[in-house]
Amino acid sequence: MRILLVEDDLSLASGIRLALKPERYTVDHLSDGHQALATLESREPLDAVILDLGLPGVDGIDVLRAARRRQNHVPVLVLTARDAVEDRITGLDAGADDYLIKPFEVAELKARLRALLRRSAGKGVSVLTCRGIELSPDTLQVAYQAQTMALSRREFTLLYEMMSHPGRVFTRETLTQLVYGWEDEVESNAIEVHIHHLRKKFFPTLIRTVRGIGYVLDADTPASTP
Repeated sequence: MRILLVEDDLSLASGIRLALKPERYTVDHLSDGHQALATLESREPLDAVILDLGLPGVDGIDVLRAARRRQNHVPVLVLTARDAVEDRITGLDAGADDYLIKPFEVAELKARLRALLRRSAGKGVSVLTCRGIELSPDTLQVAYQAQTMALSRREFTLLYEMMSHPGRVFTRETLTQLVYGWEDEVESNAIEVHIHHLRKKFFPTLIRTVRGIGYVLDADTPASTP
């Protein structure tokens, strides 16, 4: 799951990224309203945005309003020190999906983010199932044929993205963005290596290569199908 964090307090941003890392999110950070506008206008693949309101350049409310005007429906969790009822109403009316007042507990941030992602995916129960595999974003557990599987953070993220959209063909570039975000020096064959490991841990036909395009996890196909 790829999260965009827009927060100009670098210490707070660093703490949030550190807190979310064990949750297996890929977190990209921006500290400026203009950068946030450009990123949301580019339609980069994002699962959610954590948005501070008091940003330099362009206020967070204006960033949010601009994104919604352009029909960008990415879930947005607003972080702000503005705790007046009128401010919360303004944020929600501008298109925020949830609102968290600073200072906050990390556990509450994680819980609200999980709930936001569940709602946006239309899932009442946060467990994905496909081809004998069960994946829980809440508990970070993956099981195959009732056996718990040990996955790296990158493998978990890749599997989650593909199980969330069975039948969708992902290009290597899209998967790289989802799994690594804007990290520098990503090996050119990193996605292929992760897919190779997932095939070994589950079964060879788990992820199908679409030659010249990318990869797809087919839904409801028996594991033994060649």
